[in-house]
Amino acid sequence: MHPDVAKLVEAGRISPEVGERLSQLAPGKFCLHKNWGAGKVKSWVLNSGKLVIDFEKAPAQEMGLKIAFSKTEVLDEDHFRAKKIEALPELKKLSKSDPVELVKQILKSLGGSLKLDQLERELIDSVIPEADYKKWWDGAKKALRETRAAIVPTKRTEPLVLRDEDLTPVESLVLDFENAKELKSKARCLEAIIKDFKHVKGNVEVQKKIVDDIDSAVRKGIKMNLGQALDLLVGRDDMMELSEVLELENSALRLSDLIATEGKKIGDELGSLPAARQRKVFEAYPAAFGETWVKEIIAIFDTVGPRGLSEIAKLLIEEDKEKELYSYLRNQITGRSLGADSLLWICRERKKSSAPIFDHEVGHAILSLLERDAMDDGPRKSARLQSYFMEDKELINDLLDGADKNEARNFGRKLHQGQIFPELDRKSLMARVIKAAPSTQELVTGDAAEDKSDHIVSSWESIKRREAERKDLVDVQIPQNREDIKVAKSYGDLRENAEYHMSKDNQKVLMRRKADHDKALDSVTGTDFEGVDPSTVKIGTIVTLDTPDGEKVMTILGAWDSDPDNNVISYLSEMAKSLLDSKVGDAVDVVGKQMTVKAIEAYNKG
Repeated sequence: MHPDVAKLVEAGRISPEVGERLSQLAPGKFCLHKNWGAGKVKSWVLNSGKLVIDFEKAPAQEMGLKIAFSKTEVLDEDHFRAKKIEALPELKKLSKSDPVELVKQILKSLGGSLKLDQLERELIDSVIPEADYKKWWDGAKKALRETRAAIVPTKRTEPLVLRDEDLTPVESLVLDFENAKELKSKARCLEAIIKDFKHVKGNVEVQKKIVDDIDSAVRKGIKMNLGQALDLLVGRDDMMELSEVLELENSALRLSDLIATEGKKIGDELGSLPAARQRKVFEAYPAAFGETWVKEIIAIFDTVGPRGLSEIAKLLIEEDKEKELYSYLRNQITGRSLGADSLLWICRERKKSSAPIFDHEVGHAILSLLERDAMDDGPRKSARLQSYFMEDKELINDLLDGADKNEARNFGRKLHQGQIFPELDRKSLMARVIKAAPSTQELVTGDAAEDKSDHIVSSWESIKRREAERKDLVDVQIPQNREDIKVAKSYGDLRENAEYHMSKDNQKVLMRRKADHDKALDSVTGTDFEGVDPSTVKIGTIVTLDTPDGEKVMTILGAWDSDPDNNVISYLSEMAKSLLDSKVGDAVDVVGKQMTVKAIEAYNKG
């Protein structure tokens, strides 16, 4: 009891109980206020019943004793919140030198357990700047798991828990595994056990307990979390390979049992697993299906994601089953039914594993898929494939290597008329096509070459835009280029004059673009699409389609009117050509997808 308070107790002015509580608020003591945070008592005047406390959020706060008694809690001087007032610089240093110790101090002060948002409130801005906190916590989290100083949650809704320091390494590992509620958490804890298997290697009891727990957890969680169940079983098998004292009981659930039972569902569930884990799943297919394992594993090839299909391909090639793989891929490519991940793998492996089936047909399959995906609502499934097609500058050259003149022209026509890429990207891609197959030049130098007639049709608005582009070339860009050439000439010595050669190269580009515009404008017929008969699908109609994914509305306009974002397509596109002349009720195949014409109406009703 504080000496000043003891005198008041001896004089009978306050009770011993009040004296003890009052001593807890003596100058230099620490307390906690719900709204103002931690505080240190600065001074008191016992005769008037007043004291002054420096709180984190309210410095020099004067309070009456009764209010202070009811509104504050006592903090020991070694409590983390007290240290934030008394020793903040030391805590900041500790956060950098030993984040594990800092977290342990917080947990010890707050009952051994707290949520991650509580930890953030204790540290952000007071000890660690908010901008640095995420990076700091990522490092602290890793260190906590390595040292096993605390049980680190996998979800923010779960608590961070201080471990009992008296636990042995084996007890810590097993306790973490037992406390994990979800299959995913158990799988991560099992990884930690495998990593430090030396602690449990000779312990039959502990190993059997873990294996039995896995079997029970997987059987309960298969229906809701098949992928996580597979992950946990693979982890169990990895542990069994390390064990020298335990064998899997006959009644235990095996990976091959789960694969055989779930069939094609397996492919949809493997995407989140690391490649090594997926490989273990695929290696269990012979045990699951016997002689038909190749057929079964190929059936999921197009659904397992990029890591999985790569592992399937490696496994089949290693097992001398590549003939079956290539036959499947060739059929899927020809039928334009191969998915984006598979086509992307074929392109990336074209000099290696996929070389036997890589040719111009792969290019057609890619364009069909991209166009089909562009028609679908919702997130683009082929975005990575489209980006790769654009970014790999050697891909088109490799696709057309060995293609004859007609095959190259068909590919170039499909790309040039397609609705997939913005105009600038399409021009860049067509330049690669022309470089690989010069015979495709006429597809670009005159859009009339795309049609059997000498003329094409487009809206007046699109023609005006094209005329404006030509006018800018003639009135601005070409004159400016002439001036650039004059200036460059003045630098002298044309043989080593980089500016001059760049300007001359640009002149060729500008004049070629002008010639393209001249030829295109000479061959175009303008229209406002008025008076179109909507009895069949034709230029200037709006078509409503019933598709497997729901209703789809497409507008078919002129050669230069395409606007894929708003479902407006050119009548020269492959998509439009598959719809032209069809009637209401007709079934049509639109770039590989079956649809039914539901309604046709005129675009311009006059």
